[in-house]
Parts: sequence; structure tokens; C-alpha cells
Amino acid sequence: MPTATTKQYTIGDFAKAVGLTAPTLRYYEDEGLIEPHRHRNGRRYYEEADINWVKFLLHLKGTGMSISELKQYVTWRAQGDITIPQRLALLQQVKQDFLVQYAEVQRHLQILNDKINWYEEKEAGVTDADESFAAYLDRLGHQE
Repeated sequence: MPTATTKQYTIGDFAKAVGLTAPTLRYYEDEGLIEPHRHRNGRRYYEEADINWVKFLLHLKGTGMSISELKQYVTWRAQGDITIPQRLALLQQVKQDFLVQYAEVQRHLQILNDKINWYEEKEAGVTDADESFAAYLDRLGHQE
């Protein structure tokens, strides 16, 4: 039972607070990622600590962590400090995978920026009108 000073959020208000939809929150609940509190009548409610937990889950998900990995992390977390080595190993692996993806995104961004610069230079008459994008990249020392 919540204390009188604990702010309670309905599922709709909680969804807005964490930037998710109510169906997504129900899915996360079904998957065991979150566990809402319940009023005597069975209605869900959430508290401030739940907002912080969901935001942390979203950070992990944003790194590319899969739902099954999130579920494993939540299970280990519930088991307490004895599972810190497993959680650490999982987070380290997720970090490694994320860094690979991040490098790919950076490469895509570089090519996008190069293409934009090529068009801008062509429009400004800085780049020879006949110079291909591949030749432009070669001139910059980049490879497509």
C-alpha cells in the first residue's frame, strides 16, 4: 500500500512520463520487465521509482539490448548481488555490440555528410561539375 506522500501515476500518466504507450507498458509487464503496483480493486498504478526503472530499461534497449537480454538482466537483478558478475558480463557484451553498431552509424553519417558537402560544393561551383562523388571522396582521402 502506498504512503500518502507517494505520487501515484495511472497507466496513462505513467505512459506519458516515460514516453511509451499503455499497450507497450502492458507488454513490458507481460514480459516481466516491470511490475506495477495494484490498488485493492486491481487497478495498476506506478510510482516515481518505476519511472526511473523504465527510463533505465529504455537506455539499455537503446543500446540494442534485446527483450530476452533485458528479461535476463531483470531476473538476475531480482536475485540480488550474487548475480553481479553475470549482469556485468551481459552489460559488457552489450557495450561491445553497441560500439560496433555505433561505429557503423558514424561511418554512415560520414558518407551522408560527404554527399551533402559534395552537392553543396557543386551548387556553389567549388567542385568541378564533372567530378564524380567517388572522385570527390578520393580527393578527400575517404572511401565509400
